[in-house]
Amino acid sequence: MQQALTIVYLPVRLEIDSYLFLGVIGMSDQTSTGLREEVRSKYAAAARAVLEPGAGVAASCCGGSAADSCCGGSAAEAVGGFSENLYREGETDGLPEEAVLVSLGCGNPLAVADLHEGERVLDLGSGGGIDVLLSARRVGPSGFAYGVDMTDDMLTLARANAAQAGATNVEFLKGEIEALPLPDAAVDVVISNCVINLSTDKPAVLAEMFRVLVPGGRIGVTDVVAEDHLTPADRAAAGSYVGCIAGALSRAEYLDGLAAAGFAGASVTFTTEAAPGMRSAIIRAVKPATA
Repeated sequence: MQQALTIVYLPVRLEIDSYLFLGVIGMSDQTSTGLREEVRSKYAAAARAVLEPGAGVAASCCGGSAADSCCGGSAAEAVGGFSENLYREGETDGLPEEAVLVSLGCGNPLAVADLHEGERVLDLGSGGGIDVLLSARRVGPSGFAYGVDMTDDMLTLARANAAQAGATNVEFLKGEIEALPLPDAAVDVVISNCVINLSTDKPAVLAEMFRVLVPGGRIGVTDVVAEDHLTPADRAAAGSYVGCIAGALSRAEYLDGLAAAGFAGASVTFTTEAAPGMRSAIIRAVKPATA
């Protein structure tokens, strides 16, 4: 039986400066740390709601059941996700229910990345492991899928899901996406599902994606992206940082950031609306094969 996720929202007061660089809100170290810990707490609560159903995780915007909850019945809705049925019919068949329950993204990066047999894949902010497990299926036993997450509870859940699924070509690593725990040129593809917008240092994330890719490697990312006319104040007014809205890059900022990191052939394609002027988007780019 599926359990309705109940998510804690922490009343953190954060002072955000008024300037913007590459779509990253200028903030003090203290503010950046506070946001990171708020994100960590929120997603740890999501994992615990699946690991320990009925454990009484409280102080939520959601009611105790899907029927009377302001957030509806899906995990994505419960933590501020934007759409249900992100995966094609039958795509998640055979996966542990716990992996599907805590799917918290805004798109399907596997449909973007076009994975092939034998490739090595890295998922940034891998959560409960759904995209890692699906990637492992796509690349087959000759390939490998890594997941990186900063939340211990999510890592516990993801490793349990991998064991239940019998996936042997996966590994979940603890780390932050601004400093990935992998060597240079370690993977062929980097994917991510509505996570980069949560980072307080997006240039570092883009640089790390470039570093761990082999020459000729590619990214296939889904994320929330702002339309170019929205100011930082507009984005802050549209939704919270931990709700994947206030910290989103604009389309132009994403493209400029990818170019600054060294990527070529970058594109940002809008899909569904997440909030007024804010959209789920597909981001693609390639690391040049030669310098």
